[in-house]
Amino acid sequence: MQYANNILETIGNTPLVKLNHITANLPCLCLAKVETFNPGNSVKDRMAIKMIEDAEKNGLLKPGGTIIEGTSGNTGMGLALAAIVKGYKLICVIADKQSQEKIDILRAVGAEVVVCPTAVQPDDPRSYYSVSKRLAQEIPNAWYVNQYDNLSNTKAHYESTGPEIWEQTDGKITHFVVGVGTGGTISGIGKYLKEKNPNIKIWGVDTYGSVFKKYHETGIFDEKEIYPYITEGIGEDILPKNVDFDVIDGFTKVTDKDAAVFTRKLAREEGLFMGNSAGAAIKGVLQLKEHFNENDVVVVLFHDSGTRYVGKFFNDEWMKKQGFLESEISVNEK
Repeated sequence: MQYANNILETIGNTPLVKLNHITANLPCLCLAKVETFNPGNSVKDRMAIKMIEDAEKNGLLKPGGTIIEGTSGNTGMGLALAAIVKGYKLICVIADKQSQEKIDILRAVGAEVVVCPTAVQPDDPRSYYSVSKRLAQEIPNAWYVNQYDNLSNTKAHYESTGPEIWEQTDGKITHFVVGVGTGGTISGIGKYLKEKNPNIKIWGVDTYGSVFKKYHETGIFDEKEIYPYITEGIGEDILPKNVDFDVIDGFTKVTDKDAAVFTRKLAREEGLFMGNSAGAAIKGVLQLKEHFNENDVVVVLFHDSGTRYVGKFFNDEWMKKQGFLESEISVNEK
């Protein structure tokens, strides 16, 4: 009989899917690493279980303990699955710009959810960074995950996602493109792929309102780059330790509007019901067209599921209020 002993054993081995319509004007083969096939419907399952297992080994997380994390939702889901199987309590601290679906899903799997304001500085006591740290100090037998600086995040992708992409492309991958938030995905995968072939180009997709692109290009952390944005799951107003800028060849920035529009295009034109960062990622690929030729194999990673965004990016009224709906022009015009 073939079965998993628990849901955590089903994490990983997600498929590569050829994109056919949105990428029709690209000269290369473009493949999507579809991470919604993980049990928590996102790439974050991989690092969530890795961070927990490493914390257990290092004595940071003890039996009956409480896991505390600031999350945009997906890491929280991965942590929740592990907490259920392993018998931990979970408190997720989330910013109020995240979709209601993410909050509801976390509560559905038993997590306690604390909602914090988005439009505050990272060191503000009300920020989700600060609240997470405070709760970890106040609650007995608690462990603060800190996915931004916890290098087990990067290791998860170096050990699993990177090798999968290399094997699935038979080593023919030439470019890897992915949205960057905590930095673990791009850094772990990028490190593995460049060890296999230093000529592989690693591209990060950033958003306007985030510091990554300018910092990578100039070494300057420019606070003038920071302002609130709508795109979920990518970009930062801090420099997480998991972002290894040395393995990243460049960044391209995608607007909130384009990220939203292309999230819907993926669903309608490719049958890929993905989250908001996937829209940003595929628009980023199109913006990098000049870097590709007919012999290239480009892999773009799609982080999470569209089910987390039904009330926002897949809702016509919400899109109209943002001024995004009229931007749904044809792919050929892009």
